[in-house]
Amino acid sequence: MQKRCKKIYNPKIYNRKEINNKMKFICNQNILAQAINIVIKACATRSTNPLLECILITATNTTLTLMGNNLEMGIEKTIEGEILENGKIAIDAKLFSEIIKKMPQGDIKMATINETQITITSGKSRFTLQTLDTSHFPTLPDVSLKQSLTISQLELKNLIKQTIFSVAQEESRPTLTGEKFEVENGQLSLVAIDGFRIAFRTISLNNKNLSIEKVIPAKTLMEITKILSNENNDEVTICFGENHILFNLIDTTIVSRLLEGEFLRYKDIFSNDFETKIIVNRNEFLMSIERSALMSKEGGKNPIRFNITQDTLIITSNTDIGNSLEEIDIILTGMPLKIAFNPRYLIDALKNIEDDEICINFLSKTAPAVIMPINSDKYRYLVLPIRVTD
Repeated sequence: MQKRCKKIYNPKIYNRKEINNKMKFICNQNILAQAINIVIKACATRSTNPLLECILITATNTTLTLMGNNLEMGIEKTIEGEILENGKIAIDAKLFSEIIKKMPQGDIKMATINETQITITSGKSRFTLQTLDTSHFPTLPDVSLKQSLTISQLELKNLIKQTIFSVAQEESRPTLTGEKFEVENGQLSLVAIDGFRIAFRTISLNNKNLSIEKVIPAKTLMEITKILSNENNDEVTICFGENHILFNLIDTTIVSRLLEGEFLRYKDIFSNDFETKIIVNRNEFLMSIERSALMSKEGGKNPIRFNITQDTLIITSNTDIGNSLEEIDIILTGMPLKIAFNPRYLIDALKNIEDDEICINFLSKTAPAVIMPINSDKYRYLVLPIRVTD
């Protein structure tokens, strides 16, 4: 694994003598378009440095390497092509993407005319575009392989999707705009917190010796979910450096800056204590909340209310436009309770749970509720209630 990573990530590849600002290659239009669609996610849309808005194309021997790098995140993608002349160019990402997407299916030929121009030809279509000097194009940071783990791409994709909705949108606390990756005791946990809720997911790892705590920007993780495979057999190697994290998908490399600062001590917030505990059918609970939320279009200003009795959960919503009432069968342990929530926070959590039945712990009408599985600790969702008058 390490040998393969070093081969992909050695930045010296861009300094080989045979690479220059001349280049000629032939590549399939669909393959090239898919590669551009991946690396363009790391290209800046507006920057004082025009190179950050470009894709760097490097042709060597039998492969093409495309790279975008906005200095916060870099993506490198390698594809096969017929290389007629080794070289490299930097080309405006947005325009290049639009041209290749609209080219006829089949082979596309690209060849430099001089130091600042390249032609793109397919069938009877031909474009001539300006290129930029590649000598100052930023290379991907070198990330240490000492701390790394390998998991299924589908597992990582699900972990991110099932937690990222709880990431903070405001940047007053920068670390909360990302997710914490925590590796401890053979477990990989992802944690997201926005001040009103916490999303926590964990999976077991084969490597029992790693100990890691890093915070990755949510923007990076959102883009990664668009690249990760849906096949359980496809793997991703994650390398944790001092200031960067690296994701290796064999022919695709993603490198991102890490967020600095102290993450909220979330473990101190979760508690197994309760005064009221219910077991409820997740889908029935979700559908009832979604129906009640139709009367609560202004979110937290019009919360939904729970009245937990001996064997029934009554959900009500009362607003200027109307009211609703839902009743659900539950199994209650502890005391009856009346409490209110922002329905969106509950819906986001419940949509990302696969279990048929879930457990919810309540301490009081003003303390956070914790949603968890009945017989495991693979996830926990904490949601703050809304103070209302009875």
